[in-house]
Amino acid sequence: MAANATQGSQPSVSSNGAPLLELKNLKMHFPITTRGLLRKVIGHVKAVDGASLTIQEGETFALVGESGCGKTTLGRCIIRIYQPTAGVINYGEPDGTVVDLATIQGKHLKPYRRAIRMIFQDPYSSLNPRRKVLQIVGEPLIRHNIASGSELEDRVADLLRKVGLRPEYILRYPHAFSGGERQRIGVARALALNPRLVIADEAVSALDVSVQAQILNLLQDLQAEFNLTYLFVAHDLSVVEHIADRVAVMYVGKLVELGTRGQIFNAPKHPYTEALMSAVPKPDPRLRDAGSRIRLEGEVADPSNPPSGCYFHPRCRYTQDRCKVKEPALRDIGQGQHVACHFAEQLQLKGVAGM
Repeated sequence: MAANATQGSQPSVSSNGAPLLELKNLKMHFPITTRGLLRKVIGHVKAVDGASLTIQEGETFALVGESGCGKTTLGRCIIRIYQPTAGVINYGEPDGTVVDLATIQGKHLKPYRRAIRMIFQDPYSSLNPRRKVLQIVGEPLIRHNIASGSELEDRVADLLRKVGLRPEYILRYPHAFSGGERQRIGVARALALNPRLVIADEAVSALDVSVQAQILNLLQDLQAEFNLTYLFVAHDLSVVEHIADRVAVMYVGKLVELGTRGQIFNAPKHPYTEALMSAVPKPDPRLRDAGSRIRLEGEVADPSNPPSGCYFHPRCRYTQDRCKVKEPALRDIGQGQHVACHFAEQLQLKGVAGM
């Protein structure tokens, strides 16, 4: 799919050795209430349920999983669109100071929303159709009192050049652009404040295949130029395979596996990851095998009423009695690979290269 996209670069480590971002037991539970005037909470949808991970400065960290598994919710907790129910979001400042974003409220979030920006999934609904490109891309600069007047126009024009658009487009409305051009405008808006971390929420999933590769190449070029760090939220594994340094696999609000791109794609240790890898398209017809696709039985677990034990056990081909009663912890099995499976060391699972 993204055949023209280059392989992900190796992440750099910050001068003090600390990660740029660290999540500890992050939870986002949405209340379920009864109807009527006197609403009562009768349950919770556990969209994110105890996620822990680290993101190093300069890397592309991919978060993958089926639709509805909590990927987007996790990203929105980091940027504080949502107030997390529980957990820690440690953000490492350039001077080495560590700040827990989950505890910051109101106007005190403003500098961190400058450092952490988001590229939204839909390039059509994420741009205000009543505003010109100058207003759309320039709004962050105005709100943070960085530029106005002719300086604002110059800065927006320069941002358009950096994302491959002509500077005179600043006076056009979104309807005048194609989907790929609109997403470039979204990228320019995300870069306006010189962020350190960019959360790309399914940034290419709504685009044509040929345009996807162009946007991916653009993101990688910008990452190299500005030393950006990406949290790349995606369900398209063929895209992730080309750009990610490390990958985390999410299932019903929980991280079930985390490792380097090579570990996840070539040597998965969780049955759910194996099933995802079997769905990765193979461009070489000689590598295709009609019987290699693992089709999971049953439905994705209900996050408001998940099963006991391992959430994946009702759909797992390798399930045993222990899986039904005891929830597996996300543990380090060596070389930085983390897996939430009781039998990770015993299973012989196939990756993309082994299919």
